[in-house]
Amino acid sequence: MRYISTRGQVPAVSFSTAVAQGLAPDGGLYLPEELPDLRPFLGDWSKLAYADLCQAFFGIFATDLDAAELQRVVTRSYTKFDHADIAPIVKLDADRYVLELFHGPTLAFKDFALQLLGNLYESQIARTGDRISVLGATSGDTGAAAIHGLLGKAGVTTFILYPDGRISPLQERQMTCTGAANVFPLAIKGSFDDAQTAMKTVFEDRAFADEVGLSAVNSINLARILAQCVYYLSAYFRLPADARDDITFVVPTGNFGNVLAGWLVQRMGVPIKGFRVATNQNDILHRLFQTGTYALDAVAPSVAPSMDIQVASNFERFIYYAEGRDAAKVREIIQTFKATGQYSFENFDHEGFSSSRTDDLQIAEIIKNVYQKYGYTVDPHTACGFSQGSGGKEIVLATAHPAKFPDTIQAAIGQDSTHPSLEVLKTREVVKYSVEPTPEAIKAFMGARV
Repeated sequence: MRYISTRGQVPAVSFSTAVAQGLAPDGGLYLPEELPDLRPFLGDWSKLAYADLCQAFFGIFATDLDAAELQRVVTRSYTKFDHADIAPIVKLDADRYVLELFHGPTLAFKDFALQLLGNLYESQIARTGDRISVLGATSGDTGAAAIHGLLGKAGVTTFILYPDGRISPLQERQMTCTGAANVFPLAIKGSFDDAQTAMKTVFEDRAFADEVGLSAVNSINLARILAQCVYYLSAYFRLPADARDDITFVVPTGNFGNVLAGWLVQRMGVPIKGFRVATNQNDILHRLFQTGTYALDAVAPSVAPSMDIQVASNFERFIYYAEGRDAAKVREIIQTFKATGQYSFENFDHEGFSSSRTDDLQIAEIIKNVYQKYGYTVDPHTACGFSQGSGGKEIVLATAHPAKFPDTIQAAIGQDSTHPSLEVLKTREVVKYSVEPTPEAIKAFMGARV
């Protein structure tokens, strides 16, 4: 299988090349030339354990990888999860389920993709002998998951940008207390969007990218999205038969990657009923699905910091399909948005999406209500998924462990939420670096350390 850019100005590439580059040289995002039809596989796949399901799924996409090597990569990727089901489902009542995606090493859904991506990079370095420099931007969980996915990988130097003071203290400690000499957490003044914009500009400097062996860990990297597709498949198979084809996946999201993965699974033939995009008060995606206008607004820091995003980078992949795979139209939309801060779609098709918005006061109330009703504790991001009901069956994606946000949980329910891996971090030294959120400053910092 070959991979093309959403902007259509570079040749198709292999899976390994798409993963290694992360961002396409024309600034677009990679997608398969054609999405496969998964329906012929569903019967056999429904019986597979999580790692075996992941291997079978990636076998369709990573066609340039040796099958035995792919098996080794996938098997290693799910050994650090603390639940036998990897992504367990909890039934709260007859109509509401929770898909727990926080059982990985950094207690967030990003571990599903970044444990795998770290092992793919390790395999790539072993094959080519070429060192790589990983550059990412995080609004909270991606950075920690990326760093922990790459710890101990020979030939990798990791640089993660994050907005100083705008993520939870424990999220920051997961990035800054590793003690690893080849990990550089870069604290910037500004928002996640500032970090992400600067990061993308660095990737567009192809001479620099080639010089340092630049690769991406953000969900602009296609491997991230494909890895997240697997937990939708896993959940679909493990839901009760009478709920499976009549349930809405409710997805807390800021950068659109988490929900995009499920939507792609639906486009590949899995009969998922639909999706609700659950935003916090940074609601660019909610406003889009309500009005058809994608309009930039100022970032308002919240108690759900991983969703404090106003420019959802993965939305470009959705645009590509929504606009009939017209790369020229994608380029026009992106250019207009960059120039004006907004774009209004004509006859915008929701494509099976609904949306909701939850502000900080509502998040606190939801955490309290869910705990009182079900005896179940949700983190502030997952709480956004409980903001309203669709009138039918729903499965809410629990994106992070509540222990990562102890102050918010304590304020909402008067209970402490802890986890042993986080308690250990409180005794370690924080090591971080300040850098201006400009491409020039980031490249200078990286160039001096690669």
